[in-house]
Amino acid sequence: MEYVTAASHPRPEAPGSARAGRLSLAAALLCGALGAAVALLATRQTWSRGTATVAGGAFPLTARGSDVTGVPAALAVVGLAALVAVFAVRRAGRLVVAALLALSGAGAVLAALLGAVDRSALDEKAAEASGDTSATVGALTHTAWPYVAAAGGALILLAGLLALRYGRLWPAMSGRYERDGAPRPRRRARPVDPDRPEELWKALDRGEDPTGA
Repeated sequence: MEYVTAASHPRPEAPGSARAGRLSLAAALLCGALGAAVALLATRQTWSRGTATVAGGAFPLTARGSDVTGVPAALAVVGLAALVAVFAVRRAGRLVVAALLALSGAGAVLAALLGAVDRSALDEKAAEASGDTSATVGALTHTAWPYVAAAGGALILLAGLLALRYGRLWPAMSGRYERDGAPRPRRRARPVDPDRPEELWKALDRGEDPTGA
C-alpha cells in the first residue's frame, strides 16, 4: 500500500489565515497612515508656555513641538515610507522593513514623552528675549499635544507589530506586474456559431475575427 506524506502535498492556505491577512493589512494601513498624520500635526502645535522677565515685565513665550524636538516628525515620515515599502519587498526584506516601521513608532513615542517635560526650548527663548544667556523661563506649563504625538507614534508602532506578525500573509506589489514589461499572451478566441448573429457581434466587440481566418 502506498502512503502519501503531508510533506509531499503541502496544505493550501487556510481561509482563516487569509481573513487574518486581510484584516491585519487594513488595520496596519489605517494605523500607520493615521499615526503619521497625527504625529506630524501634533508637532506643529504648542507644547509648552512660559514667561520671561524683560525690562521689569513678564513676556509670554510659547514653544511648538518642532521647537522642542524634530524627532517625532522625522520618524513619522520614516514610518510612513516604511509602511509603503513593506509591499515592495518579500520574505526577509519585509521583516526588516516591518522592524524599521515598529522602531520608528517606538522612537516617536519616546521622543514625544521626553518632549512633554522639556524646558530647554523655552529657556533658549527666554535668554534671547532678555538678552541674558543665564535667564530661564518662569511659570512653565505644558500642553497635551506631546501626548497626542506619542499616541500617533503608538499607532505607527502598532502598524509595525502587525507587519511583523502578519506581513507574510500580505500581497507584494511586485507580484502583480511583469518585470520585463512583456505583454501577456492573448487568449485563444472562442468558436463562434455563424448561425447566431449575436455571437458574431460579441466576437467583434472583443476584437476577435469571427471567421476564424
